[in-house]
Amino acid sequence: MSEHSVLVVEDTEEIRELVCTVLRRAGMHVRAVASGAQALTEVRRAVPDVVVLDLGLPDADGTEVCRQIRAESECYVLMLTARAEEVDLLIGLAVGADGYMAKPFSPRELVARVQAMLRRPRVPAPVPAPAESVVRLAELEVDEDSREVRVDGAVVDLTRTEFDLLAALASRPGRVLQRETLLREVWRTDWEGSVRLVEAHMSNLRRKLQAAGLSSPEIRTVRGVGYRLVS
Repeated sequence: MSEHSVLVVEDTEEIRELVCTVLRRAGMHVRAVASGAQALTEVRRAVPDVVVLDLGLPDADGTEVCRQIRAESECYVLMLTARAEEVDLLIGLAVGADGYMAKPFSPRELVARVQAMLRRPRVPAPVPAPAESVVRLAELEVDEDSREVRVDGAVVDLTRTEFDLLAALASRPGRVLQRETLLREVWRTDWEGSVRLVEAHMSNLRRKLQAAGLSSPEIRTVRGVGYRLVS
């Protein structure tokens, strides 16, 4: 079995070496670079399974590097950031990152997060899948085959994770899905710390649907439990 490949993008040598060491000890093939330009060159040369990406790079903003990586590949992106503020997190996830970790971080937790990403299929499909490939709910259409979401016929640009969250809700309209259920179905993990990811991605998803003019159905929060899609 071939090793999973990880590209580490971190300009601080001490942190870069730490991340590389713990991932190699976990049996992964690791490459490392110190800038955004080098990261894009390496991704184009050989697409890794996961990119561990620092947001504070010397030559480029990490969110823009993430945007370019996402436009060119389906590899997973785990952001490392010293800026854990809400706005930075939401911007990072909006451009296609699959998760984030705030510095300082636990090396053990980092390995667990990368391994959880590697357990997810490259282009995941929420389960259970609907009998028909297109789910229609009022103004909303969720097309599993084309992986498109439409509001009144107009396509809404969603990230892979946002689509999977919406498809999971649309496959069971009116039913409350716990955050832990969404973690298992979309992220393929039970790690409790990832619940924050569900909330952040859901916030982005709602914003995009509202901007597209969707009034029905809507995603409602069930406080302390999860989310449901209701007309």
